[in-house]
This record gives sequence, C-alpha cells and structure tokens, in this order.
Amino acid sequence: MKEKDNLVVLLGPTAVGKTSISIELAKKINGEIISADSMQIYKYMDIGTAKITKDEMDDIPHYMIDIIYPDEEFTVADFKKRASEYIRQINDRNNIPMIVGGTGLYINSIVYELKFARVKPNEKFRNKWNNIADKYGNQYIYEELKNVDPLSAKRINVNDRKRIIRALEILHETGKPMSYYNKNFRKETEEYNLVMIGFTMDRAKLYSRINKRVDNMLEQGLIEEVKMLMDMGYTKDLVSMQGIGYKEVIDYLEGNTELNQMIEILKRNTRRFAKRQLTWFRRDNRIKWIDVDQFDSIDSISIYLADYILKSLNIN
Repeated sequence: MKEKDNLVVLLGPTAVGKTSISIELAKKINGEIISADSMQIYKYMDIGTAKITKDEMDDIPHYMIDIIYPDEEFTVADFKKRASEYIRQINDRNNIPMIVGGTGLYINSIVYELKFARVKPNEKFRNKWNNIADKYGNQYIYEELKNVDPLSAKRINVNDRKRIIRALEILHETGKPMSYYNKNFRKETEEYNLVMIGFTMDRAKLYSRINKRVDNMLEQGLIEEVKMLMDMGYTKDLVSMQGIGYKEVIDYLEGNTELNQMIEILKRNTRRFAKRQLTWFRRDNRIKWIDVDQFDSIDSISIYLADYILKSLNIN
C-alpha cells in the first residue's frame, strides 16, 4: 500500500504575515508553496490582492498564482483538482507541499472529503435566472431555492446571487440538490500526513496592520490598477471585480463615494473579512495555532515551525 503524501497547511487572516513566514519556512523544510487565495489566481490583479512578487518568492517554487484572466470562471472543484496534482508532484520530488492562504473553501476542499457536483455551466439557465433576479430581486430566487433545496438555502446568503443560481443549476442539471453533494462537509480527509498551522495575533495589532496595508496599496497604485482593469473591459459584475479592494475602488471611480470615505470603507471591509476568516478556521481542531506576537522575528517562528513539522511528519 502506498504511503500517504505529506502536506503542510499554513492559514490565517489577511495581513497576519503568512507570506513572509511561509518563504522562510519553505527554505528550512524543502517546501514548495501552493497558494490558497481565491484572488491571487487572477492575472493583472496584483496590488489589491497583495500578490507576492518574483523577488519576494526568493526562488521558492509557487503555484496557483496568475493562472486565469479576471473574466474566467474558476471553481473550488478546479482548485482541488489542480492543487491535489501539485501535492502529488511535490511529494514525488521528495519535497514538502505547503498550502498557504486564507480562502477557507479552497483549504477545506483539500483537508475535508468534499464531493463536488461535476456540473458544467449552463449559460442559458444562468441567464434566465439572472434575468428573473434583475426583474424581481434576489429574494425572489432565494425563495425559489428554499422551496426546492432548503438545506442549501440555509447556508447561502440571500444576497449571494451567484451561489443561489449555482444551487438551482446543480438541481436542474443533476436532479440532486447541492445539499446532497455537501453531506460530508465536515468529514476530515485521511488522504495525507497532514500538519495544519494557523497564525493569529493581537486583534488590535492585526487591525492596525490591515489599515497600514490598505494605505500601502493605495500608495502603490491600487486606484490606477482598477482603472486599468476597467479599461481592459473587465466589468464590475465579474466575480474577480467583486473582491475586496476592487469593488470599493469601483464605487469611488463611479462617483458613489468620496476618496476618504472609500478608504475607510475598504479598511472596515478588510477588517471584517479577517474576523470572518478567523471564525471560519477556528472550527477545525486539527489546527495548531501560533501567536505571532510570542516570537521576536520571522526567522524564530520559521525555526520553531520547521522543527514541529519535521517531527510531526517523522522526517529526520
């Protein structure tokens, strides 16, 4: 019987320092990094996603960054398929795959036994329900979902039109509700020798880092990046352009907010996002939580984690 593949997962809220820690750790454990960030998959979207640069990678191999255009569709099932292949290949090279990111659904697709409905997009069906939602509102299509798949409706926000229509589409195409495919949502995978590390820090300090990061993004040209994307024909209704940092700037460019107001909204939305990330990850008791404040440098964190990971994976 084949031995299980090794896998390390580093997760945590935005701005906690995952990227810099992961680089130093990868150097110490022969790691290769698979990004689990649902915004860094997009080409051209660099500043608003805090995308790692070539220099910052420091010769550590990175995957799942800059893989699709902003108007292309990419599902959690797509992530699982590609990431699983990278995990296998990295193990075959006798290196350690490190999934690094803060997108909970991406990480869950690897560390839980999720079944995915392999349903290709039905554009005719989607257009029909988008038109209905345009005419009668999201509440109308949400009520329709509640009637046919109440379990999925409980888990989907009434304002999340894309997921409401996707749930209706899965039922229409397969004859089975989305909730059928989510039955094992919390069944832990036994596929890997798995080590999960979560990073946290004092909440006030994290929020301060978030505020500073937003200021830095604006200095680096976030507004100009969004203008460029719009000039390239990428519209505000795209999933990519609904991401934090992009939707707020689009609102400002359309004259709906003043500059100072937009900056405060962006900071607030990012802080709220970080809070949601922490809530999401706290549910998994396999995660070893590391308080970044307890260490005096990134190097000391990476030395501690390298020792912990290699012992956990029985690697000498």
